[in-house]
Amino acid sequence: MSAPFLPYGRQSIDDTDIAAVAAALRSDWLTTGPAVAAFEDAFAAEVGAPFALACANGTAALHLAMMALEIGPGDAAIVPSITFVATANAAHYVGATPVFADVDPQTGLMPVAALEDAIARARAAGLRPKVALPVHYAGQTAPMRALAQVACAHGLHLVEDACHALGTVSDAGPVGACGMSVLSTFSFHPVKTIACGEGGMVTTRDAALAERIRRDRSHGLVRDPGRFSDAALSVGPDGQANPWAYEMPAPGYNYRLSDINAALGSSQMARLSWFAARRRRLAALYAEALAPLSPQVKPLAAAPGCDPVLHLQVALIDFAGLGLSRGVVMRALAARGIGSQVHYIPVHRQPFYAAMHPGLTLPGAEAFYARCLSLPLFPDMADPDVERVVAALADVLGL
Repeated sequence: MSAPFLPYGRQSIDDTDIAAVAAALRSDWLTTGPAVAAFEDAFAAEVGAPFALACANGTAALHLAMMALEIGPGDAAIVPSITFVATANAAHYVGATPVFADVDPQTGLMPVAALEDAIARARAAGLRPKVALPVHYAGQTAPMRALAQVACAHGLHLVEDACHALGTVSDAGPVGACGMSVLSTFSFHPVKTIACGEGGMVTTRDAALAERIRRDRSHGLVRDPGRFSDAALSVGPDGQANPWAYEMPAPGYNYRLSDINAALGSSQMARLSWFAARRRRLAALYAEALAPLSPQVKPLAAAPGCDPVLHLQVALIDFAGLGLSRGVVMRALAARGIGSQVHYIPVHRQPFYAAMHPGLTLPGAEAFYARCLSLPLFPDMADPDVERVVAALADVLGL
């Protein structure tokens, strides 16, 4: 039999996950209920944050973060160009202007100088720099301590796009603890470190921000009688709040997570240490196997002060020097049973944002994009699969 196809990423589902979802389906709750609260508690305990707020997906998490901080028209949101479009779109949703920062071409991470440059460009355009969203690309952390110093000096909020980095620990602590940020956001898409099918989480140390996110993820509704403002609407003749009463101080969204998704999330959280160990093991095997292909092929440079749980196994390949098209390489790998992907097309190059920032050049992001290729990385891979991937890559590249 031929070897099975290896996608670049894949969920790991076992019988305990299936049993957890089946139990949720047999329970009294299908939408937001006790399973969501249990998932939030487990997540908060794991990352060391006082508050964890579950939501529909990672994009919703980013949008809720922007709403909670009251980012809006006239504000600039600093976003590294190497990320998924959702990071920038979340700022656009609230009327702010994404201003794109360059990245280190060896890591894909936003350095301090790039943040400072983006702040200066935002001010020159007449915008108020109000928030920066460092992306922990592939699972490695941006330099949060240094970025926090710059953010503090310029009056910016820091919101971590940590969708790639669950389980990663840096010198600022576990990702999600918000040691250097006001909010951190996560995604539980199937290829992420844990899966909910779809799901997201926002963590914070700020009780007021947590309460705002709880409200905004559920249509903007409040049900606490102490917060009602219209007695005629919400209070009966006996002076007691009506049992059905709710008020909407401002519109929110239906960004709630279901108990079905949360049950899977909690089951996956119980396996996080194994997921992390497998990803670290496979990353170490890749580093060893790719070494003979240097300098034409290199893994990402290691981010200092970071013990990552990699979400992506990115190889930086000198396609131009090898005289090969990346598309040709990807199709040849697929023919050998090896999936691959590109993370990401620089967001400032997307037509919508290119029209917003005409003529913007970010050489680090362009150089990174020209070389990056994500190779298979997921916990159910066997150790020998790494050799199979690298052997196929070497064959296709002629190395």
